[in-house]
Amino acid sequence: MIRRILILLALAWLLPAAVQAQAQPKEEGIESEGYTWNEAKGEKIEALELTGDAENGEEIFEICSACHLPNGAGRPDGTFPQLAGQHSTVLIKQMADIRMGLRDNPIMYPFAKSMTDSQELADVSAYIETLPIPGDNGRGSGEHLDEGKKLYDANCVECHGNFGEGEKEKFYPVLAGQHYKYMLRQVTDIRDGRRRNANPDMVTIVKKYTDAELDAVVDYMSRLEWPERQGGN
Repeated sequence: MIRRILILLALAWLLPAAVQAQAQPKEEGIESEGYTWNEAKGEKIEALELTGDAENGEEIFEICSACHLPNGAGRPDGTFPQLAGQHSTVLIKQMADIRMGLRDNPIMYPFAKSMTDSQELADVSAYIETLPIPGDNGRGSGEHLDEGKKLYDANCVECHGNFGEGEKEKFYPVLAGQHYKYMLRQVTDIRDGRRRNANPDMVTIVKKYTDAELDAVVDYMSRLEWPERQGGN
């Protein structure tokens, strides 16, 4: 109970800081010649080597739920991603990248920094992974799904799977249940060089996509369902 109260007090303090876009450090990313995607170093590796305590992670997640909602569903308007059911490896990597300034996200930064050590990164990631994926995520217009499926099958399925299940060991994220507007923004940022912690292999793939093609494949991805983790509301 004391921990819960402290988290809520921290949330009350951090919200104004986030709104003010607290400055975060900046690590060299894909724009630099020496960039190595998912380099094995720092607190990311420390957190990955730990066993996450999902029970403790549930308490830590309270500070995340203001934006991502208690069930991890995020927002259909794309402001905050759907997190529920995401691989713990992916969550740890993204939070560690934000904390070190490899991924630019000044609004998320103070929340990521509120976790005091690698164990808390592991704990909250373990909890989020247990949450069932909601089935009412935001989707696109549905006008070009045939084209979207062709693009997905040709270029995306090898890494992200038939159900959008990704691959935990390779840090490929779950796409199933993710919001269309969020994914469209992220994939566009990857194509245009604004997602500085992007996988160069993915950049190579999406670099050739037009805006219309991006829209079609993301619309298709927003309709993927992974039965193994699906079921939340």
